Amino acid sequence: ETIINSDAIVGIFDIDKTTVHKNNRNYLSNVEKRGKIISVADKIPKSFIVCKSKSENIVYITPLAPITLFKRISGKT
Repeated sequence: ETIINSDAIVGIFDIDKTTVHKNNRNYLSNVEKRGKIISVADKIPKSFIVCKSKSENIVYITPLAPITLFKRISGKT
């Protein structure tokens, strides 16, 4: 289980909807090249979470849907 501080979250994105755009694919590719992508499960990814760190962003790939993540953040599980 991975725990992310909600204050560090820049955004939560649906993989299917955002990766159709070239700029988003390029962003994820660049983050991956820098070794800043963390996959939190071996299941099919549904969303990615961009988090701020001290020097640059870290991206978490998750099998949870964005709506599920939003509910967990707001305490409505």
